[in-house]
Order: sequence, then C-alpha cells, then structure tokens
Amino acid sequence: MTELLTATECSRRLRVTYGTLAVWRCTQRKSLPFVKIGRKVYYRPQDIEDFITANLFPGDGPRPPQRRKRLAA
Repeated sequence: MTELLTATECSRRLRVTYGTLAVWRCTQRKSLPFVKIGRKVYYRPQDIEDFITANLFPGDGPRPPQRRKRLAA
C-alpha cells in the first residue's frame, strides 16, 4: 500500500503554504499530482520527490539581474 501525505504534510515538506498547494491544484500552475478521496487531498511521497527533482536548477544557472550603479552627476 502506498503511503499518502496530507496537503499540510506536503506543504511542510515543500516549504510552501497550504494555500499555495490549493492554487497549484486549481490553476494547474505546477504539475504536482495529487489524490482526491472525497473532499480530502493527498500526495504520494514519490510524486513530491519527482516534483522537487523536476524543479531542480544547476548551481551555475540563471542569476538575478544586477542593480546598476548610479553615475555621479
């Protein structure tokens, strides 16, 4: 039998809010599979790990833009 985690447990593991998970589910903004049994929403641990791996960026990836220094007038 597959262990299922609640939405609260999943949000703790991903370090996002419960509401963020709800938005991802409703808008399909992120592809994190979930299981719905009645009104309850659950996540499989392997799906969470796959989601983390799919969103992994290399350390030398894109960097935030640098602020430009103002020139003295």
